Amino acid sequence: MSHATKNGVLSPYVELDRAAWAALRDSTPLALTEAELEVLRGTTDPTSMDEVRDIYLPLSRLLNLYVKATRERHAAVRGFLGEDDRPAPFVIGVAGSVAVGKSTTARLLRTLLAQWPDHPSVELVSTDNFLYPNSVLQQRGIMNRKGFPESYDRRALVRFVSEMKAGAARAELPVYSHLAYDIVPGGVQTVYRPDILIVEGINVLQPPQPGRLAVADFFDFSIYVDARVEHIRSWYLDRFRELRRTAFADPRSYFHSIATTASEEKALEFASDVWHSINEVNLVENILPTRGRATLVLYKGGDHLIRRVRLRKT
Repeated sequence: MSHATKNGVLSPYVELDRAAWAALRDSTPLALTEAELEVLRGTTDPTSMDEVRDIYLPLSRLLNLYVKATRERHAAVRGFLGEDDRPAPFVIGVAGSVAVGKSTTARLLRTLLAQWPDHPSVELVSTDNFLYPNSVLQQRGIMNRKGFPESYDRRALVRFVSEMKAGAARAELPVYSHLAYDIVPGGVQTVYRPDILIVEGINVLQPPQPGRLAVADFFDFSIYVDARVEHIRSWYLDRFRELRRTAFADPRSYFHSIATTASEEKALEFASDVWHSINEVNLVENILPTRGRATLVLYKGGDHLIRRVRLRKT
């Protein structure tokens, strides 16, 4: 464990290597099977049961402590104001680059946190559901900036999370299809007020625009999944190869022609160009600068294993 200093001043962050972090699991039980983990893993994601034990069980324990403390604080405020007891969801944000593994992190946390008896109801929402439809992106001339902050309906996202935080009983969201690469016309995801709400997306830690609130303003805890850019690029290309063989082969896929007409060389050239011109630009300009806003950062090595953890103590 290390307490980083700058000019001799103690930092509000603590950094722990994998072994030190794993020791914080204490007696937290593992109630997850290999078959269940297989379902939760993303395409080409190698997250193992050892990773769950060493990284995600300590994180689940920490979040359980945060939930309890936050509930006590909210109850004190409601008591002071004389309001009825209407607990709001504990909101967790999960951020990071495309292909870094943040969706697997979010799904694992949803499963593990729901196993604690005092907060069994856990909902997971992806900010992909708040992307503008392709027709809107094309009309605005920003189809090539899909995934950048301006490609999301940020007002609708903030409204959803703020209503959940205010105690709304339910909310209805649009639905995004990765197969169609677009918002599903008429599709609806209904979210009922949970004990914990996880909001996952590449740009969830973006600071607010002047005079407005950002979705991160409603987070009780936030996680950034980090890795070196060259490693993420490699994982992105690995995932593209696998999707070309599987999901892209579906005639309904937006990228079906890439799977059926392009050579392996041309397809990878296309993927590499998409990475360099869109995803890497978005990572460097918009996503990576938000890392410092996270409560906790998970640092991955080139083998996808989390090597160290940085936690903000205050």
